[in-house]
Amino acid sequence: MKYPDNNSVTEIILSGFPNLQHYSPLLFTVLLVIYLFIITGNTLICFVVKKEHSLHSPMYFFICTLSLTELCYTGVTIPTMLANLLEEEKKISLKGCLLQAYFLHSFGSAECYLLTTMAYDRYLAICKPLHYSSIMTMGLFIKLAAACIISGFLSPVIGAFLISSLPFCGPNCIQTLFCDFLPLIALACTDTKLHVLVEFVVGSVIILLSCIFVLQSYSRIIHVILKIKSRKGRQKTFSTCGAHLIVVVLFFGSISFTYIRLSESYSADYDRAVGVAYAIFTPLANPVIYGLRNQGIKNSLQKHLRFSLLF
Repeated sequence: MKYPDNNSVTEIILSGFPNLQHYSPLLFTVLLVIYLFIITGNTLICFVVKKEHSLHSPMYFFICTLSLTELCYTGVTIPTMLANLLEEEKKISLKGCLLQAYFLHSFGSAECYLLTTMAYDRYLAICKPLHYSSIMTMGLFIKLAAACIISGFLSPVIGAFLISSLPFCGPNCIQTLFCDFLPLIALACTDTKLHVLVEFVVGSVIILLSCIFVLQSYSRIIHVILKIKSRKGRQKTFSTCGAHLIVVVLFFGSISFTYIRLSESYSADYDRAVGVAYAIFTPLANPVIYGLRNQGIKNSLQKHLRFSLLF
């Protein structure tokens, strides 16, 4: 079967929540509150880290960088979801859909690399405390953070290039809340086995290698912690990396269900549920975890809030 050289599809329809159309105003309100909380929480973390000199260390600078990445990551998808909840026709141009998917993967990959690098930072701080300050300098932090961001933007380039060359002749509706590579591949009117395989390999390599590195770092960290005789000492040492470990489990768990698979899509309900998990609830959990479980940020935030209330 032959397909036209030029794409006949110029717009993509996002199905959103077709079974919950009557609750669109309520869903919009809930999602808006969540998005404002994500913005406020991550902005406060960055503000506190910048203002509090006691937090001027690589660990907190990594947390601040992660918060900035989260702001960009959620800014790619949630505004579109909010707009679609208010519109009857949930449309986006094909190029706009591809760009949204590219930036979603870029910031998602950057966050993946950042979490992996933060595990290395915790490994150095706990397993090599005497050499930590000489190894993890500000210069190394800047290089590592920049490498994470640049690698994040480079990771989806091949996938985006391959998908941009696919013919889209119809249909043009994807059963998700926002644009992503796999749902777009499913719309192509040609054989897409190679494209699905590329997405599987790229996603698997990024996620599995990152998970292996994180597990290796934490296995050594736990080994050192178990050697500490004092119970308070063990708790204090583990508390410095407990928040990071929770975020790692939430983030890698949610993206693994989405990107490590040899299929364009599963059921529409499955894709929507997983999409909500990694695009909304995981970013929502991050400022809560780092704000409430990280004692340094928590104490500094309380201090600045008390100062603000006094004046």
